Amino acid sequence: MATPKTFPIKESEKEIKALMKKNSPMLIKRLHALLIFKQHENRGISKREVAEKTGVNHNSIQSWRTAYIKGGIKHLLAHKMVGYKTSVITGEQKKALEAQLNKPDNGIVGFVELLAWFNQKFCTDVNYYTFHGYVVREFKAKIKTARKTHINKNEAAVEAFKKTSLHSAGKSYRKRKNNTQP
Repeated sequence: MATPKTFPIKESEKEIKALMKKNSPMLIKRLHALLIFKQHENRGISKREVAEKTGVNHNSIQSWRTAYIKGGIKHLLAHKMVGYKTSVITGEQKKALEAQLNKPDNGIVGFVELLAWFNQKFCTDVNYYTFHGYVVREFKAKIKTARKTHINKNEAAVEAFKKTSLHSAGKSYRKRKNNTQP
């Protein structure tokens, strides 16, 4: 078994603990690993033991240790996460999209038709998956939802259907109920 790698740590335990209180949860894990290395600075501690104590993969511990050795605390706390990309859809486009989604007579059945409408109206070429994710995230839209009302809906026909269907449904229910009872 190889001996654990030892390296000098410039910061004191107190300084590392103070940094742990100031930083984000992602960086706290790195500082916790550094604190453990500091506590075992003289005799050394293996990366696997540190990984076990911090609950992080040993490869992460190794890369953090290497980063500290190469560039100190500044290099250890540097990360390449930049956040979210800016949206492809502008505020004006979002308002038009919202208006189109809330129209009961828009005639759009699914995301493919909505995307075609959007690309035609704004002369864009937005990717389907990008568009789908945006619409679901921003408007909580679902792919298989019925429209509020049909484009050619006839209110009189609906009322007539309700009157006849309730009456006949009641008769058939009573027939079944009477036939099953002894």
